[in-house]
Amino acid sequence: MPVEGIWDLSVSTPIGTIKAVVELRREDGLLTGAAHGAGEEVPLREVLLDGDRLTWKQAVTRPMRLNLAFDVTVAGDTLAGTSKAGRLPASKVTGLRRTAAPAATEH
Repeated sequence: MPVEGIWDLSVSTPIGTIKAVVELRREDGLLTGAAHGAGEEVPLREVLLDGDRLTWKQAVTRPMRLNLAFDVTVAGDTLAGTSKAGRLPASKVTGLRRTAAPAATEH
């Protein structure tokens, strides 16, 4: 199943749960995307899909300046794994893909 789409993520950090939205798309055969959260939008770097394992890196400035590395496993419309920021302990990540609204049918 393609991994492209809009994903609602929850990252359980030592300072609380952080909600973010990750948008993945394929451009010229390469996965790209952006993350939205805490009032900022940041590009994803080094987005790789190997089987059901998805990894990417991103930098954030809120709530503090961090370079994050995500490593998750995708299963249909859900994902789970970790986010790591330097020497800090890994944070648990879960996500759910947004599904398109069903098309209205005429009778």
